[in-house]
Amino acid sequence: MLIATLLLGLVIFSVLWLIHGPRRDAGIVDWWWAGGFAATAWLEWVASGRAGGLQLFVTVAVTIWAVRLTVHLVVRHRRRGGIEDPRYAAMRARGGPNWPRTNLVTVFWLQAVVQWALAAPIHAALLHPEPAPLSPAALWLASAGCALFVIGFVIEWVADAQLSADKADPARRSRLVTTGLWAWSRHPNYFGEAVLWWGLGLVGAAASGLWWVLVAPAALTVLLLKVSGIPPLEAVLATRPGWTDYAARTSAFLPRPPRPVRPG
Repeated sequence: MLIATLLLGLVIFSVLWLIHGPRRDAGIVDWWWAGGFAATAWLEWVASGRAGGLQLFVTVAVTIWAVRLTVHLVVRHRRRGGIEDPRYAAMRARGGPNWPRTNLVTVFWLQAVVQWALAAPIHAALLHPEPAPLSPAALWLASAGCALFVIGFVIEWVADAQLSADKADPARRSRLVTTGLWAWSRHPNYFGEAVLWWGLGLVGAAASGLWWVLVAPAALTVLLLKVSGIPPLEAVLATRPGWTDYAARTSAFLPRPPRPVRPG
């Protein structure tokens, strides 16, 4: 089943690659980012034939998260008028004439493999034999994981809703969002994403007894902080008016009250 879910991801991302060519829009790769995790959860849940509480929670929770995030990404893309995400546009500019071919491996297939690897908590919870019965420590761990998932999901949802509401005004689409959760963190949606995946990691560890699955949320956090999340996005945001003051007073990731900015 692990190989089957990896192959499914490679096939679907390959189809998206074929679609993106005429559109000149590699950003559609993100449309299957969340959906791929939900598809993995359902396939593995059905294949395992297990209907325990933790397995049901993981499957349903990942599905709800995936539907919400996918709808948000698609609506955001349409609001932009179908214009390619600036991060992918920058990659296209750097890639030169070979970009439409090389990005099959460097963007689409790479995303399929990363998605499959980061789904380790899902694989563990749904495919690995569950310790029976769960120890009191494992029950507490699972409860903490479920709570973290819900907290992270709400933070990400609220942050995206505030962002969408602000960008609904055409006059503000090129401006920074600096109110609500965005006054406490420059990337509260990424923070919520990391929190909910740490929650899934704890649930996966509790359900399987495999602590190494926590490598997945740790890797996701590093990707958000250092690789594909904050760095390329802030390279774009830094060109907008007010960025210097906003960055000086607002935490990059962990939410906290804004710092006072001294004149000069």
